[in-house]
Amino acid sequence: MFTGQDATTEIKYVAEITNWLEEGLPKFLPPQVNADMTKLVLAGHNRGGKVAFALALNKLKTELKLKFSALIGIDPVDGMDKGKQTLPKVLTYVPRSFNLEMPVMVIGSGLGEVGKNLLFPACAPKGVNHEDFYIECCKPACYFVAKDYGHHDMLDDKTEGFIGNVTYCLCENGKCREPMRRFVGGAVVAFLKGFFKGDFSILMVIKDDYVTS
Repeated sequence: MFTGQDATTEIKYVAEITNWLEEGLPKFLPPQVNADMTKLVLAGHNRGGKVAFALALNKLKTELKLKFSALIGIDPVDGMDKGKQTLPKVLTYVPRSFNLEMPVMVIGSGLGEVGKNLLFPACAPKGVNHEDFYIECCKPACYFVAKDYGHHDMLDDKTEGFIGNVTYCLCENGKCREPMRRFVGGAVVAFLKGFFKGDFSILMVIKDDYVTS
């Protein structure tokens, strides 16, 4: 709504940043810190999730100097509705069509597909949301849905300014944001610990026992 119908520019920006990292990032790090570019994770929320998938799938045929090791989509959205995808279209509606050659985690919000009222449609509509992204992911892929929380509930409790206030008005929200924020942060850490460190114990606990309501 605020960023237009074409995400091409955002994808190009992320590609440029990726190509800058190996040479540019070390100049801004403390001398004792060495960035491990062999463990590079691409992640995004909402439209940023679409951008992350689009870059990982190389929708713009961009040459990247670095290879991503994992992909995380946090309530990713590919447009207003099925058949109304923003450009470049990411979803193909072909199950397991995303041959990414890396582990993927998709986190969705149960209330994201619920419209706030008659004036404001769902922020993560069915047909272009987390469920559709996950269906197209090949193994290994993790999928969690926080059924009682909304599309913006992983943000800070207080989001200032016009856009910050709008996040409470446009989308259906849970009772409070803090549990969703903790869940998303914990799930991301558990996912990375599993696939980068070989310790899947916490990820399995979340899979088997965690309830976000």
